[in-house]
Amino acid sequence: MHRPLDLRHVVSPGLRDLIELANTHNFDRVTEQVRNLRGCTSPVNLHGWTITTDSTTKEVVRSYRSEDEPSGRLLTTCGNRRASRCPACSRVYAADTYHLIKAGLSGGKNVAETVRDHPRAFVTLTAPSFGPVHNRKTDSTGNTRPCGCGNHHTEDDPALGTPLDPATYDYSGAVLWNAHAGQLWGRFTTYLRRALAEHLGMTQKALNSALRVSFAKVAEYQKRGLVHFHAVIRFDGPDGHTTTPPPWATFDVLHVAVGMAVERARLTVESDAIGERVIKWGDRFKVDRISSLGDGELTDAKVAGYVAKYATKNAEGAGTVDRTLMCRPCQGRGYVRGPDGFRDLCDDCEGTGQAEPIKALPVQRHVRQMIRTAWDLGNLPEFADLKLWKWAHMLGFRGHFSSKSRAYSTTLGALREVRRAWRLAQAEAARARAGLPANGENTTLVTASSWTYLSSGYRPGEELLAAQVRQDIAHTQRLKQEGLLPA
Repeated sequence: MHRPLDLRHVVSPGLRDLIELANTHNFDRVTEQVRNLRGCTSPVNLHGWTITTDSTTKEVVRSYRSEDEPSGRLLTTCGNRRASRCPACSRVYAADTYHLIKAGLSGGKNVAETVRDHPRAFVTLTAPSFGPVHNRKTDSTGNTRPCGCGNHHTEDDPALGTPLDPATYDYSGAVLWNAHAGQLWGRFTTYLRRALAEHLGMTQKALNSALRVSFAKVAEYQKRGLVHFHAVIRFDGPDGHTTTPPPWATFDVLHVAVGMAVERARLTVESDAIGERVIKWGDRFKVDRISSLGDGELTDAKVAGYVAKYATKNAEGAGTVDRTLMCRPCQGRGYVRGPDGFRDLCDDCEGTGQAEPIKALPVQRHVRQMIRTAWDLGNLPEFADLKLWKWAHMLGFRGHFSSKSRAYSTTLGALREVRRAWRLAQAEAARARAGLPANGENTTLVTASSWTYLSSGYRPGEELLAAQVRQDIAHTQRLKQEGLLPA
C-alpha cells in the first residue's frame, strides 16, 4: 500500500511544496503551466471556464475549466512592461515595441516599405535647468573637463545629476515640469504642425491636405531625475505611409520646424504657494537624420532598439523606487471615514498617507527631496488634479512612457493578435497530431467564458520550477551570444 511521504523533516517550504506537487496525479501539467509562462515573476491566478462552439452545428469544439488543473487554477503572465518588476514580460513588451517602431521606419506589419524613403528624424527633447548639477563634460578630443565643483567625475559617480547647491535648487519647478511633461509633449506636436505651415508659407489647412506628420516617442529619466523624450518623426503624404510626401517636405524643413516648436510650446502654472511657473523645453535638443541606406550612424534597427530599450524602463534610472508610496486604505489622505461618517486616523499609515515613510526610503538625498516635494505639492488644492501623491515615486511624472500617432505603424494590440493566431494554429496542429478533426476554415466559432481573479504569484514549489525556467532561458541566451547556438 502506497503511503504519503512524511515531509516534516523538509525545512524548505518551497522544496516541501514541490514534493507535494510531484505527488499529484499530473505533475507534468504543473510543469507545463509554469514553463508556458516563460519565467514570469508574478503570474495572475484565475478561476473559471471557457467554451468554444460551432455556431452552425452547436458542437462544442473546445472547452476548458480551471478546476481540471492540478492546482485548480489557471496561471497567465502578468504582462508588466517594467523590467524591474518582470524581466520576462518586459522582454516581450520590448520586442513588440521594437517591431512597432521598426515597421514605421522600414515597413512591414501592414506598413508600406516605401516609408524608408520618407524624411525621418530622431528627435531628443530635454528638460530645462532648475539649478547647476554635478556633470561630466568632455571636450572635442574626448577628454573630461572639471565639473563646477572642481572635480573630474567618473561615469558611475553617484553624485552625477545631483545639485551643486541643494539649498538653491528649484525642486518645485523640477517636480512640476515632470508632472506636465506629457502635456508639454502634446503641445509640442501641435506647434510642430503650425511651425511647418509658417515656415513653408502655407495655411494649416493647406499643409494638412498635402502632408501628414507621424511620430512615436518614449520617455527616459536623466540622472537628475527629470524625464526627456526621444521621438521618431516621419513625413508622409496626405493619406499616410502609403503615399509619398511632397518634395518640399525635407529633413531640413523638419529640423527648422522642431526648433520653432521647442521655443513656442509652453505651459503656465500658477499657485499662491509657489508663484507662477512656465513649463517649457530645455535649450538643448537634437534632431538627427535616420539613415535609409543602413550605413549611417542612426539606422532603422538602432533607433528601434533604442526606443524599445527605454520602453521597459521606469524611474529606476534616476535612483528612485518602483512602487507607489501612497497608502492604499486611505488613498494618501491619512484618514478614513468611520461608520459614523466622521474622519478617523488611518491605522495603516498613522495619518501620514504614506505606505512607507519617505525618510526611510533607500534612495539618495536628491531623489528623496524630489519625492518629498512631490508629496508636499500634492497637498495644495491647485495641484490636486496632478495626483502627485500617487506619482511621487515617479518624481511627479505621470504620462505614458511610450506613445505614437495613429498612422505611424501597427499597434501593440495587432501584434498580440498575431501571437494569439499563432497559438491557435499550434493548437490546431496538436489536434491533427492527436488524430482529432480540424475546426474547418469556414466554421464560425462562438466563445463563452467566465473568469475570476484569485491572486498573483506562484506557490512555493512552482516558484522553484519558475526559477529553473529563468535559468534555462538565461543559459540559452548566453550560448546564443557566444555563437554556440543559432540566434
